[in-house]
Amino acid sequence: MSAFIQQLPALMGVVIGALGSYWAVARGDRVRFRREREARWEERRLAVYTEYARALKQSVTLTYRVAASLGNDPHPHPLTPEEAAPLIAEATVARDPYGEALLLLGAPEVVAKAREWVVTLLEMEAFLRARTADPQAWQALLERQRAGREGYYSAVRGDLALPPGHSARWPVLPGRPLSGSTGDAGSPTGRS
Repeated sequence: MSAFIQQLPALMGVVIGALGSYWAVARGDRVRFRREREARWEERRLAVYTEYARALKQSVTLTYRVAASLGNDPHPHPLTPEEAAPLIAEATVARDPYGEALLLLGAPEVVAKAREWVVTLLEMEAFLRARTADPQAWQALLERQRAGREGYYSAVRGDLALPPGHSARWPVLPGRPLSGSTGDAGSPTGRS
């Protein structure tokens, strides 16, 4: 029995070492799993945010084209309200699933900013359905839409801890003004 008692401290050391190793490995696995899960959700949120913005932007572009046919916008490819109606309906139906995904996965601040942006888009569509010919009122709606988009992107960047991005206000290059443009365009193509 005395040999067993002499080896007991070594045996306890082995048991304690094994338990410590198990605890360290298990804790490391939990930390790694949590980090990987957070990265997957972050990637998915970025995809949802991007898809929603793309779907909304498609509708915005259609409003520019209709506004051009009414004399409110300098877009180079005007569409009459009749030509645009099925395209606008299709774009609206296409963006609904992205809106639902945004509600499910989006941060509350991002969802609030998305709502501001889409409400302005709905006002733009109503303006055009009324066949309003008022370039100044249209410009005010454009500015609100651009601010809404900028707010949405800023909220997305904040949620995903991304660095600040571009304001999306691209000045028209000197010597190449758009006809009827105010000199402040929202994209490299002169639109926003």
